[in-house]
Order: sequence, then C-alpha cells, then structure tokens
Amino acid sequence: MIASISSACPMGVSAFPVTVEVDVRQHKLKISIVGLPDMATREAKDRLIPALTNSGYSFLNDEIVINLSPADQRKEGPLFDLPMAVGLLAAKGILPRDQLDGVMMAAEIALDGQLRPVKGALAIAECARTEGLKKLFVARGNGSEASMVPGLQVYEFARLSDCVAHLRGRGCQAPFPPVDLTQIEPNCEDQGDFSEVRGQAQAKRVLEIAAAGNHNVLFFGPPGSGKSMLSKRLTSIMPPMTAEEIIEVTRVFSCSGKLDQKIGMIRSRPFRAPHHTASPIALIGGGSFPKPGEVTLAHRGILFLDEFPEFPRTVLEVLRQPLEDRVVTISRATQQITFPADFLLIAAMNPCPCGWKGDSRKRCECNPFQIQQYRSRLSGPLLDRIDLQVEVPSISLRHIRSLPPSESSRTIRQRVIKARKSQDQRFESSLIHNGNMSSTDLKRTCSLSRETEDIMVNAVERHGFSTRAHDKILRIARTIADLADQPNILSDHIHEALNYRQLDREEVFHHKQAREVTR
Repeated sequence: MIASISSACPMGVSAFPVTVEVDVRQHKLKISIVGLPDMATREAKDRLIPALTNSGYSFLNDEIVINLSPADQRKEGPLFDLPMAVGLLAAKGILPRDQLDGVMMAAEIALDGQLRPVKGALAIAECARTEGLKKLFVARGNGSEASMVPGLQVYEFARLSDCVAHLRGRGCQAPFPPVDLTQIEPNCEDQGDFSEVRGQAQAKRVLEIAAAGNHNVLFFGPPGSGKSMLSKRLTSIMPPMTAEEIIEVTRVFSCSGKLDQKIGMIRSRPFRAPHHTASPIALIGGGSFPKPGEVTLAHRGILFLDEFPEFPRTVLEVLRQPLEDRVVTISRATQQITFPADFLLIAAMNPCPCGWKGDSRKRCECNPFQIQQYRSRLSGPLLDRIDLQVEVPSISLRHIRSLPPSESSRTIRQRVIKARKSQDQRFESSLIHNGNMSSTDLKRTCSLSRETEDIMVNAVERHGFSTRAHDKILRIARTIADLADQPNILSDHIHEALNYRQLDREEVFHHKQAREVTR
C-alpha cells in the first residue's frame, strides 16, 4: 500500500516542494528512507516507530520504504517526521487518503508523539500557497509564523494523535487565526534614543541622512568619542518596517533557526554586530548546505562592524559584492542559492593604530606611514562603496555637561519618514531608496543646474574621487534635498554631501606624507 503526503524543504530563505511517498508491506520490521536525506532526516526511522507506538499504533511486522521526491535534491532537517508518520498510517489504511489532498505537513515528532516546531515555517507556508494547497499542518509554535501567508488555512497540533483525530473527523481543530500585518505595531525604539546622546551634531546629521536614503556610513575617531553609541541608536530613527519587509525579515530569521517561536515574527529592524574575528562564511553565508550569513540576517536593517580595520582583509573584501548588488549568491557544484542582503552598513574605526590622532586628551605617536599602513587595510574599492565617511571627534566631559538636551529619536524619525515618502512616490516603490537607486534613476532624478554641476565636477577632480564616489555624492545630495523638501538638488546640498567624504580626502593627504617619510 502506498500513500503520498505533501511537504516542503527550506533551502536558503525559500522552500521547494517535497512529496513524501510511503510504501508498507508485510515482512519483518524494517524502515528505509531514500531521496538524499541528511542525517537528521535519516534518523527519523528511529523516531517514527516509538512515536507511533506511544500514540497507540503498532508496526511490528512491516517493511517500510519512504521516498522523498524529487530524489535528486538533498533534504535537510526533521520536518518530514509528521508527513512520514501520517503517510505510514494512511498506507496502513488507518487514515482516509482523500483527507490528505490539498494538505501540506511539516513538524518534528518526539518519541512520546508530541510535535515540535521546525525552522522555515513561513517559507514552507509560502511554498504551500504557491503549489495551490489549501491547508498546512504544523506543530504548536509555528502557527503564528505560517499564518502570515494569506489564503492558507494553518492548523497547529500539539501531538500526533491530535492530527490523526482531525484527519479522521473526530477532532474539531479550528485553523489558526490569520495574522493581519497592517495591524501589527512595529517596534522602533529598542536600541536607545538619540536624546541620550549630547553633542556630535554632525554625526547625528549623518545618521539622519543615512536612515532617510539608506546610505552606508563609516565613522572614524578616537576611543570613547561615541561612534558605537550613535550607531546602536540608528534603528530608533529608521521608519517602521512595512508588511512586506516584516515577511522578508521573518523568513530570513525563520530559515536560519533564529526566530523566537513565542513571538512568531520580527517587528523591529535587525541590528547585527559580528565580532571582528568572524570568518568570511559567517559574514557572507555558505556551508555545504548554504545558510545565511550576517549580511543576510541584517537584511532591511543594520550591519554594524566595529573596529573595522581589525577584520581580516579577506573578510572585508567579501562585502563588496553585496554592498553593490544587495544580494549574495552562493554557488555549489549542484546548486546556486541567492540570499537577500539589502542592509545598511555602519562601520567604526580609530583614526590611527594607537587611536589618539586628533584627540586633545592624549598625544598620537603614529607617523604618517604607520597611519597610511593602518588605513590601507581598507581597500579603495571597499571605501568607494561607503557613502558617508565622517570623523567623530572626542568631546570633553565639561562641554558635554553644558550642552542642552538633544532631539529625540521620535522627532528625527518623523523627518526621515517624510523623506522616505518622497522617495516612495518618486520610485513608485517602498523598497527602493536613494542609496540603492539604479543608474537610470540617478540620471532621471539627480539632474543639476549648470552652476551646481560645475561645483560637483571641480570637487571630484580636485579630490581625485572615482566615478562611483561621484554617483554616491549625487545620491547623498538627493537625500539631503528630500530632507529639506526640495524637488531639485541645489549647490548647498552638493557642498554638504562633499563634506561627508572626509576619509577619502585624508587618504590623499596621508599617502603623500607617507611617501615623504619613506624617501
């Protein structure tokens, strides 16, 4: 007797459909699982019989063959436990097979028959909808996540026996209430408030521009000047996530196994801060069965890299492609997986090896050659991809205590939201911003007057900026104009944007000094 159950297997941040085929014949007890299962899937044969026995069913004299189709794609995880168990019962005639039509199942089974949640439930639910299925059976804890997909009835079960009773018509399990994302209250203030930071007006202005246009930022300054404190508060001034962004981010965290099952969704923008000892795979993603890295976990949020030059150069260089393309493509011999990576990079570094260059509290003992060597750990192409490069100087405690209270994050966020609305109308999309607009959009939206264009060209030639840096400056000026509610880019906007390429200008100066020292 053969029974077929629909399921799905997460791959990357999506899922592909899997048909679980179960064949049961009279013979001595034996279970075989075929179809490229990984170890966690293969070990299901040691969980199924105890789970079914403890749920009141007996399989003492049966030879069981389970095929996971398509057989040429690798399957991973314990999520096939439930469809395997239900398939066994259907193949034995205990369950009516017609009740399995239009149903997808995914859950892990404990030895006592309890069902446990699995990762990737949102991706599995989206796969079920794509395949035209009407129902999804999951373990308790996956329902709130899976019910974010409209048009799909999601059923949560605590035990295998509850699922069987429902299929036999002896239970009255109601579907999980669908989640209305428009009624979700986003969380924007979980990383502190800008009112707690006194001084550093220019750094705050830079973060406001970054939040408004989705521009990457590099802060450099002595230790204790406030670089990390400011960066960690950036999420508090960013706009609340849209329903589409909530689904995207929740899918990423779910497929990575990092979603809190009690909450069931991500309501605040991610803030990821990996240590500088992170490997390239940890940052970019990968592995034999590719998993998302930090750049994907920071999708629609912030990737904060403190002590930027301390990261190995091989690690930093892998950032170049996702910073440009907003996606990461992992290629293997048998598959190619693309992860989303539309994050806002905030990097922080010291101005020199000892950290005290330009600080009034301590004397810097680094010569220009040492400074140039330290900063050369960051390649030119990588720096080119960072829009805003600003110094964060130290402020004396006496001066800080004399400063008035700063603007709150709520006040700044209102200006950011207004600027984002201008971009939404311009690009007819809430997912395109000034920081990642295409070359076509750049030409269409960043036209300059003759006088303003002369200012721009002269500055670019004088400082030796690249063509990419030129485009970055234009994008920043466009965001500054949006914050000022100006339809056109004016010369003042260009001047301000040019002022935020400070490290590029210093690099030219220190490179000249370093050459003089080595002569």
